[in-house]
Amino acid sequence: MRKRLLGGVALLVVLAAAAFLVFAPGYVERGLNPLRMPPEGWPVSPQAQALHDRLVIGDWHSDALLWDRNILDRADRGHTDVPRLLEGNVAVQVFTTVTKSPRGQNYDQNSAEAGDNITPLFMGQLRPLRSWFSLRERALVQAEALARASEAAPGQLRLIRTRADLQAVLDARAGGQRILGAVLGSEGAHPLEGDIANLDVLHDAGFRLLGLTHFFDNELGGSLHGEGGTGAGLSDFGRQVVDGMIQQGMVIDLAHASPLMVQDVLAIPDARPILSHTGIHGHCGSARNLDDALVQAIAAKGGVIGIGFWADVVCGGTTAHIAESILAAIALLGEDHVSLGSDYDGSVGVPFDAAHLSALTQALMDEGLTEAQIAKVMGGNMIRHLSETLPQG
Repeated sequence: MRKRLLGGVALLVVLAAAAFLVFAPGYVERGLNPLRMPPEGWPVSPQAQALHDRLVIGDWHSDALLWDRNILDRADRGHTDVPRLLEGNVAVQVFTTVTKSPRGQNYDQNSAEAGDNITPLFMGQLRPLRSWFSLRERALVQAEALARASEAAPGQLRLIRTRADLQAVLDARAGGQRILGAVLGSEGAHPLEGDIANLDVLHDAGFRLLGLTHFFDNELGGSLHGEGGTGAGLSDFGRQVVDGMIQQGMVIDLAHASPLMVQDVLAIPDARPILSHTGIHGHCGSARNLDDALVQAIAAKGGVIGIGFWADVVCGGTTAHIAESILAAIALLGEDHVSLGSDYDGSVGVPFDAAHLSALTQALMDEGLTEAQIAKVMGGNMIRHLSETLPQG
């Protein structure tokens, strides 16, 4: 009897553990990536939908790879997957790998030594053991997941490593094929683990965009949200990395960089950095948004600014707030330097998922933007920057 009882208890423990591993990741993601869309959605007129269907759309920032779900399958949680991106007529999506996030993360000040939120998430998701304690391997595991998805469905998803790859995706879509081009990026360059040789490792794995910092200072220099007040500038190692990225045709992303780091990168003659996901400080005075003068300096070097979809950077939770922030960006920077940087699946709430992106086209029409301006913002400016930056192939 005792053996049976112990066996029954053991079975219950195993079943409970299995249930936790099956249901907990989805529960966590639903809590961190809510959709704030009202039940009726955002009304989209036939005229707006027709325009939306003609656009070439690109977005600089989705963290979908963090959540260990097959992006080829339509999910009932989160904001992006290939079916929903195709339904929303997205041509090019940057998928970023998240590898470290400080416990108590905030927009003001974070320590690089704080406990990490991503380690227990990877353990709970039963990601490969090699990714539990190495930031480099954590990035590579996510890169491998994207590569597997592309290999499994080449007619739906194609990795973009070169300008030729980008053009092939655009040509296929112009010919009527429903296909998504995926650019691989990293949320911060700490997966380099302080070793310049790892830049080649990431490049060979398909990475074509690196954010230099995330929510904490790292080996490359200061974060906008680090411990150094206004933040340290670009370190000697950071300069090595930026020079290497320029040589290899990689996009330099300053979305979480300190003001001094931004200035140091802009002083490098051939650097043309972007801000992948942000807002305009003069329009929304959030600590997450860089000073307007620095954003203007990035645009002046040929960079583009991706406007985010979450309330902290646009000061409101509706589609209209995003459109208003885009208008503020155009007023500050000009229509050739504004793009989309949703931060989909980045532990933020948004008013619509990728499938309902036409809501933003409608909102931009409501704000009085011309078709040509909407085409630039929704993807044209991003596609131009990629076509000028990526290696030839």
